[in-house]
Amino acid sequence: MALAVATPPAPGMAAPASGAQVFTGDSAAAPDAAQSTPPAAPIALEREAGQDARIVARLSDIFANVPSLADVTVSASEGVVTLGGLAPDNAAIARAEAIAAGVDGVVTVENGISRDVSIDVGAEAQGLHDRLTGLLRSLPLVGLAVLAGLAIAAFGYLLASFGGLWRRVTPNAFLAELIASALRFIFVLGGVVVALDMIGAGALMGAVLGGAGVIGVALGFAMRDTVENYVASLMLSLRQPFRPNDWVVIDDREGRVVRLTSRATILMTLDGNHLRIPNSTVFKAVILNYTTNPQRRFDFVLGVDADDDVEAARVLGRQVLAGLAFVLDKPAPEARLVDVGDSNVQVRFLGWIDQSASDWHRARSRAILEVKAALEAAGFGLPEPIYRLRFDQRTEPLPLQSTRRAEPDRAPAPPPSPVAAANHAEDLGPQDEIARMVDEERATSPADNDLLDASRPVE
Repeated sequence: MALAVATPPAPGMAAPASGAQVFTGDSAAAPDAAQSTPPAAPIALEREAGQDARIVARLSDIFANVPSLADVTVSASEGVVTLGGLAPDNAAIARAEAIAAGVDGVVTVENGISRDVSIDVGAEAQGLHDRLTGLLRSLPLVGLAVLAGLAIAAFGYLLASFGGLWRRVTPNAFLAELIASALRFIFVLGGVVVALDMIGAGALMGAVLGGAGVIGVALGFAMRDTVENYVASLMLSLRQPFRPNDWVVIDDREGRVVRLTSRATILMTLDGNHLRIPNSTVFKAVILNYTTNPQRRFDFVLGVDADDDVEAARVLGRQVLAGLAFVLDKPAPEARLVDVGDSNVQVRFLGWIDQSASDWHRARSRAILEVKAALEAAGFGLPEPIYRLRFDQRTEPLPLQSTRRAEPDRAPAPPPSPVAAANHAEDLGPQDEIARMVDEERATSPADNDLLDASRPVE
């Protein structure tokens, strides 16, 4: 069943004639049609006389007052506006089209504006003149901003120049210099930020800070080893793992410590050469320090004939070590069986010395001589290794025959009596020439270049 419904005219459309009725389809179909096709912008069925001329006049007046659109031409027919002429850039072309589309009565816009690629020397010169004029006007503000930035940076340099203050509040000179450098950097950067903010260059300030961050990250990756070495120098200066002239072994590098600098640890090897080890390597290395504990043990091995009384030789060697003046009583000397060789039994003799009173190498050498001489004097054999040689593989092997003369059975030798150590006039005191050379070099070198501090405890 059809239903007649009268609807009011839409805005901009002519009202239906009096008595006219508008019929729609079925009532169930009407909502579906309204939902599927949204209403379009209304277009009047009839146009007023002279409306196109008024549109052209209105747009021409508007474009004439916009400098970038002064060369745009306008024509209209039945509400269709056609734009032509020239515009300086694409933004001006889009702007002209938007203005034309917003005028009442315009149905659509045909945009035929071309971009003007010609060069107007006079206009460019006028633009350059305007920029120079604006720059000259802003010179007082720029000068004030520069003075403010320089004042902030100068204050930072003034704070950093108080070297005595920073040395008193920090553990060492290296950390004091680090604080001074950080103050200079922070105040210089703050001066630049304040100056840019005063002249209204906020975007430039953001670009500067962002660029500084990106550059910092890039430099951090590129200089990773340098930064790691720098941080290791700082940690070593705080931890103080050794003292000047300490006899140390860093990984497999042995020598006496000359100094600790901001980049490397300087050692003097036991043959008198300088050895520079990067602080990053020293910080991660295994460090063996022979000087920290004055008591140090020496040891050596002697081979006693397997046919001799090895226990008696062990007791005799230990008694000889105990009788040496430079060997400490506590811990007491010791002798241990370590191995059985082809022709001997190896005995390891051990003794302790005080490195502040005796040189380790000299004491060990003297102990070897004394124990060897005592064993030989007591009749103990110290044989060399015995080898069996076959010169020609085609010959039959010769039967082994003992060359030892037959001797009657004899009773085992009684334990040897203690033997007094020989009185040698050799000086066994700590007279290390490498330590003396290190002391002489440190005495002639500037102290500011050394991060080792004898007043601080060793970690």
